[in-house]
This record gives sequence, structure tokens and C-alpha cells, in this order.
Amino acid sequence: MNRIDKDTLAEIEFQVKWDSNEAEHTDTSLHLVNFWRDMLPGALYEELMGAASGDRIAVRFAPGNGVSDYNPQNRHHLKRRQFNEEMAEPRYGRFYPKGVLRDLYNVFPQNVQPVRCVGAKPDEVAMDLNHPLAGREIEVTAVVHDIFDKPFDRGGKCKEMLETITEGPGMQARYNGEPTDFLAPDAFVRGDETHDARFYEKPRLVNHIDDRAVATISGLYGQILSPDMRVLDLMSSWRSHVPEAVMPRKLVGLGMNAEELKENPQLTEHVVHDLNAKPKLPFDDASFDRVICTVSVEYMTQPVAVFDEIARVLKPDGILMHTFSNRWFPPKAIKLWTELHEFERMGLVLEYFHQAGKFKNLNTFSTRGWDRPETDKYYPDMPQADPVFAVWGRKAA
Repeated sequence: MNRIDKDTLAEIEFQVKWDSNEAEHTDTSLHLVNFWRDMLPGALYEELMGAASGDRIAVRFAPGNGVSDYNPQNRHHLKRRQFNEEMAEPRYGRFYPKGVLRDLYNVFPQNVQPVRCVGAKPDEVAMDLNHPLAGREIEVTAVVHDIFDKPFDRGGKCKEMLETITEGPGMQARYNGEPTDFLAPDAFVRGDETHDARFYEKPRLVNHIDDRAVATISGLYGQILSPDMRVLDLMSSWRSHVPEAVMPRKLVGLGMNAEELKENPQLTEHVVHDLNAKPKLPFDDASFDRVICTVSVEYMTQPVAVFDEIARVLKPDGILMHTFSNRWFPPKAIKLWTELHEFERMGLVLEYFHQAGKFKNLNTFSTRGWDRPETDKYYPDMPQADPVFAVWGRKAA
């Protein structure tokens, strides 16, 4: 059995768990680690030395040890003209590429590192350049998937692994617990504003994410469903991605295309309904134990009204789970969605939960970096599988 030493390569799944004031967060990613070249924190490096495939090692990092501690000097109060508004308008809590900033030392237009707007006035803008996880305690778990001998080392890029695995996590949380200003006047504008029924009148019997992402979403649903439940598959299509082992006794699909819904073998019944035209759901109060929504939240033009309705049809303590990726129909995705960083989109969905005001125990989950299945039409042009993001919460009593 191979074991990790300084002369091996290892495929490792890193899991970062952390809490914000509003939710619990889990972010996972898969990486190939070169133990001769790449850098790991001492405690994690020592624990991994001698580890075998299947081993799981967890290390907790106090604030300032996992990522840099919060530095007040990285918060800048700038003149409004120093923010390039030709690229974007500064809004509280939103992230922007650092390159939007002008006349700031060591900042260049090509810099895409996300930085956060933490204040916007007519003549001033405040930007926080700290890491989004700065000042937080994090727990990092490393799961060893495979170990390889390498015949030689020949240069290559040295990765600071903790910096790599925390690139993105933290962006889904509010700033200081205050609501993020996502709602620009044109936030819910779409490229195609014709009636949705016309756009969806032709059935599309294809999966819009790869098999790896489908399996991940199926696994997430498997954690919250059971056979005795009544479940609503919101904005449904020809597949629901529900594991057969937890197939609920009632699975209702609500979607836009009757042919797609009839092709779905898991649905016990279905309803054709346009949520953007009529957010009110055609179901009684407390009708469902769970509501799932797969790769569709980005098309909602009245999301808070829909979340409010979902809370109405859920039983107390019932769960609403949204899953999504980074692929969508461009004509019908809301403008705001297309402008956000992948991790910031989880923050937007969390904001929908907050604004509805009827949910508790909020969670986010992300996974990325896996190999794209060879069966996928985008292989090998896109070597990594579609990432998966999930946000869920329970209906408050």
C-alpha cells in the first residue's frame, strides 16, 4: 500500500467548514498535491505524512492561522472616482475584481482578485481587501483519494494549498451580518423578455450539467429525503435526480413544459405553472415535507415572493434545497446572476432566504475540481466537471 511521503503525488479532497453569523458552510475541492513542491501548513503536512488512500485528517485553524487575520489597514476609503464605474456600480457587500480600483498602490487593471465594497456614498467608496475568511476559525479536512509515485521533479508551479482551497469560500456570507445590496434596478432583467411559455414550449430532454454534477446533486437530495415524504420538485423537467433508495411516496413536479414532465419517470404527478408570471403556488398550506429545485433558481424574476410561497406550502421544519452550477440558458437567466462570482451566487440565494424571513438553520455547500466524465460532450475541452453549489434551510415554526 502506497503512503504519502515527500516524494509522492496525492489526489486529495479538501473540505473547509466554517460558520458565519447566518449559516453553516462547507466548501470542498479536489487537488493533486506534490509534496516536494507544494506548501501545506505544518500541522496538516505532518498529519498527512504516512497517510494512505482513504485516510481522513482534520485540522482546526484558529483565526489568523488558516488564512491571514483581519487587517484594518486593508480597508480603504477611496474617492468615488477611484472606482471604475464603467465596469460596475459599487453596492454594499458586493464583490468586484480588484482591477476596478484606480490610483491604489500595487493594484492593476488586470487584477481579478475579488474585493468587497463595504460602503458607497456619492463622493466616497469603502473597499475591504481582506480575505473573505479573515478573522474566522476554519476546519480543514483532507481525504486522501489516491497516491502516486513520481519518477522526477522538474520545476513547475508551487501552490500554497491553503490559499488555493480557500479561494472563493467566504464570499457567500454577509459583511458584518448586514444584508448585501444585490438589488440594482436592473437585477432581474433578462436578455429575452418574451413570455417564458414561448421559450419553454419546445421540450429539451437533455441534462444541463454533467454526470458527475448530477451524482453530487443526487447525493445531496439523498441526505434530506426519505420514502415516507411528500416532495415538491420546483421548476422541474424530465429528470428529478432523486436517488431510488429514498424515492418519496409523493413527488410532484411543477415546471414549464408538459412533455418534459410526462417523461420524468419519478414524478407521481405534475403541474404546468409559470412562477415568474404567477409566484403563488397551486398547493394547500403545509402540503410538502421537502421542496427541491435543481439548476433553476437563476431564472426566478420574483424570487422572494416564490420563497414566501414555498414556506407556505412546506410543513414546519420542512426543508427547501436549491442546487445549481455555472451553466444556464443565457436568454432567461437574470442579469444579476450572470454578473456574480460563483461563490457570491450562494450569497444571493441566502439573501432570498433571509428576505423571505421564514427559514432557519441555513447551510451552503460547494464542490469543484473533479475530473469531467469522458461521456460528457464538453470532454476533453473542459477537463473539470461542472461545480455544484447548494443552499438550503428549514421552515421556521
